[in-house]
Amino acid sequence: MAPAAPFQFRVEARSGNARAGLLETPHGPVHTPAFMPVGTHGAVKAMTPEQVAATGAEMILANTYHLALRPGEGTVEKLGGLHRFVSWPGPILTDSGGFQVFSLPHKEISDRGVRFKNEVTGDAMELTPERSIEIQNVLGADVIMAFDECTPFPADEKLAAAGVRRTLAWMERCAAAHRRADQALFGIVQGSVYEALRERCASELVAMDLPGYAIGGVSVGEGHELLCRVTGFTAPMLPAAKPRYLMGVGMPEDLLAAIGFGMDLFDCVIPTRFARSAAVFTARGRIRLTNRRYRRDAYPIDVSCDCSACAGGFSRAYLHHLFAANEILSAILCSIHNVRFYERLVQNAREAIRAGRYEDWQRAFLAGYVRETAGD
Repeated sequence: MAPAAPFQFRVEARSGNARAGLLETPHGPVHTPAFMPVGTHGAVKAMTPEQVAATGAEMILANTYHLALRPGEGTVEKLGGLHRFVSWPGPILTDSGGFQVFSLPHKEISDRGVRFKNEVTGDAMELTPERSIEIQNVLGADVIMAFDECTPFPADEKLAAAGVRRTLAWMERCAAAHRRADQALFGIVQGSVYEALRERCASELVAMDLPGYAIGGVSVGEGHELLCRVTGFTAPMLPAAKPRYLMGVGMPEDLLAAIGFGMDLFDCVIPTRFARSAAVFTARGRIRLTNRRYRRDAYPIDVSCDCSACAGGFSRAYLHHLFAANEILSAILCSIHNVRFYERLVQNAREAIRAGRYEDWQRAFLAGYVRETAGD
């Protein structure tokens, strides 16, 4: 009997366009829709790997650009590869470094790649499709991303078209440079807000028969309505039998809308970034624990939450005190809670899809959820 392929994906249930499925990887399964906590430097901020796993997260994300700068992919390889280096036994996705490089000042973009200054040493550096894939092959993540041109927002159609042209050319170079059968290389659909450009990019990527596909360029400031519009018309362009990844998104209402459009994988820094500034998510909306109203509040962050911060007896008043005292524990407990909130959100979405009632569940959740509460 031939060995099983290292990557398999199957859709197990549908509710409207929403899908519940299973992504099999060399380091274990991922139940979709799935939210991947972001560990840019190989660590989810303010959380240990055990704490991340306890939230229900099955897959995490790390950043190619930052790990190449420090400690360097060669060091990671010598120390046993990325999974061993960060002590995460489950699946890992690495992004290509493209978003980070295109966010840098004074960069030089050409068809060859991007030249920029190393933000650690100040030395001149270049990141090309071949170099991005080389770094990711050495790091050893389960899913790796193609090096693409992340179009800024707003962008006129001419600029967006140039980004699509480069993205497609670079995808071919990424595929040619890819050397590991135990890593799935995903392509990225660009095209800004222009449906014809998205369709062109998607159709040419789909023709390459890649293991999975991502929608990029929808977390660069376009807002919820445009995000929904772009994701809504792009998702159906992607193969139904392959995993679909919406990059860098986002707020709870963004995730739920995208799940409804048929997206499967998500990542965002919001849960831990907001936690460090005392902003926490609850079933009734987002609150900020540094607000004076919470200094004598004996309730947990969210009475419906089972995370170790809420179930562990830590009150809003205590967390208010920790932030006022600048104690590190404030960020730890709120990060645990926020990541668990996101993991519960996608878990409940999966259950609603399997029950055939995703749209009703989504509507009921949003009816009781306030995007920004008073005093936030």
